[in-house]
Amino acid sequence: MGTLSEAGGDRMANEESKNDMAGKFGSTENEEPSTKTSLIFSLHEEVGALARALHVFEKHGINLLHIESRLSRQNKTDHEFYVECDNSMGSVADAIKQLRQESKYIHILSRAHKSLDESVPWFPRKMRDLDQFANRVLSYGSELDSDHPGFRDVLYRKRRKEFADIAHQYRHNQPIPRVTYTEQEISTWATVFRELTQLYPKHACKEFNNIFPLLIDNCGYNETNIPQLEEVSQFLQDCSGFRLRPVAGLLSSRDFLAGLAFRVFHSTQYIRHHSVPMYTPEPDICHELLGHVPLFADPDFAEFSQEIGMASLGAPDEYITRLATLYWFTVEFGLCTENDERKAYGAGLLSSFGELQYCVSDKPSIMPFDPFRASIQPYPITSFQPTYFLAESFKDAKEKLRQYAMTIPRPFSVYYNPYTQSMEVIDGKEQIVNMVRTLRNDMDMVLDALRKTEIAPTKIA
Repeated sequence: MGTLSEAGGDRMANEESKNDMAGKFGSTENEEPSTKTSLIFSLHEEVGALARALHVFEKHGINLLHIESRLSRQNKTDHEFYVECDNSMGSVADAIKQLRQESKYIHILSRAHKSLDESVPWFPRKMRDLDQFANRVLSYGSELDSDHPGFRDVLYRKRRKEFADIAHQYRHNQPIPRVTYTEQEISTWATVFRELTQLYPKHACKEFNNIFPLLIDNCGYNETNIPQLEEVSQFLQDCSGFRLRPVAGLLSSRDFLAGLAFRVFHSTQYIRHHSVPMYTPEPDICHELLGHVPLFADPDFAEFSQEIGMASLGAPDEYITRLATLYWFTVEFGLCTENDERKAYGAGLLSSFGELQYCVSDKPSIMPFDPFRASIQPYPITSFQPTYFLAESFKDAKEKLRQYAMTIPRPFSVYYNPYTQSMEVIDGKEQIVNMVRTLRNDMDMVLDALRKTEIAPTKIA
């Protein structure tokens, strides 16, 4: 189709604006810094409740740029409201404070000014904390835009709702429910699978090509079968500790990146509309399983992805936007060098037969990967990328990302404990001492292994 959308975009929604299209997050071409705050709240079921809530915004001089209602995902007998507030006038902070008294719950999805809350933004400390925002999506799976290929297809919309319901009911540590895909859905998968697998040997990085046969052998990757998320998730856990979690729609950038910090990838389970199998305006199961999954099984890439997520925890909003842009130019549209040739490792490229061929041609501009530059690089969302960033290797990109993360202003560091599946905040002497003790134990094991294998420490790169 020759558009970015055939790559499937991403399931992160821009924290500054809700565009109802996957892939619209972070900076866009010629975009100015946002002055919007996005909220989701649910009101007590009383006559005039919505009018009183709207009066709160009016009272504090706030202009509402967008408002929509939908059934609450916490209680299906209630409704909740999504609003975008213009921060250029009035006091959003005061309005939120008063609105809390009128609401059953209120979620602040994004803030544009630090003055709204000087404290560090909340972030999950344990993997099970992801349950707290997994359903806090900005767009639901069955609610399609009028220009979506499946908008007028009643059966397709019904099917999308089935997938959305699976995601909404899912909780941490549960097995992901199996799905029986229809013949039509499998036919769509087959078309995409057949086209892309012909390009991988030539254009995909070696890590991707090394892992893809393992997915064929262990997870049932083939033309006639759409793999199950649970089986793929188990495979990833064995390889790198990554796992999949079903998601119903677009998460905010902050929430999506927080999942990566725990090596959790929020994945869609539905498939694109059959009428245009090589096009999708949002991430679907083809984008996830063919574009993302293979490299999440690679330990170096898994660690690189987790580094982006950990850098986001507690970071100011403006840095969330920059990290989302870094994600775009690496995990989604990243290139790397291999035997002096340009290879793709980004999922947006590896799930788009058109852009996969384009990115290795002489048409786009290629820049060395520099997170300080990439994090502020504008990009289009409806066409092939005019600029890509080329990394020497995942290891090199990971080290540069760590250096970038050190510049993010937050009064602590974080350390992921894989044994407890928890995020430990390092902000005092006691935590540092405990961390050094853990590192000392690890070093003792390394030295013992070196002695037993007779490898001199100086030979270790």
